[in-house]
Amino acid sequence: QVQLVESGGGSVQAGGSLRLSCAAFGFAYYTSCMGWFRQAPGKEREGVADIRYTGRISYADSVKGRFTISKDYDKNTLYLDMDSLKPEDTAMYYCAASFCPDYGPPPYNYWGQGTQVTVSS
Repeated sequence: QVQLVESGGGSVQAGGSLRLSCAAFGFAYYTSCMGWFRQAPGKEREGVADIRYTGRISYADSVKGRFTISKDYDKNTLYLDMDSLKPEDTAMYYCAASFCPDYGPPPYNYWGQGTQVTVSS
């Protein structure tokens, strides 16, 4: 059974930092696509960053230069290091995973329960 368990959310002042973690169980971690998404109240879910098993990484324009996605293969854990946080980064953050297609976006059919990030001004 596939499980993604996020942790590390919390409340921080603008300019601060947080590290989100996503522990992954029950799937082919080494050949997967994994990503972070977020959803703020009243807004649609948006992709924040993702990483393919090939090592290719992509970021949303709104977080480039501030957020860093990484994977620890020994711990089967995905991370999102968030620096220079802004109030507009406030959202529920979700970890997602799926197999990696050769072309096109990953289907991201596995999701974690989410972890709340709140940034105050």
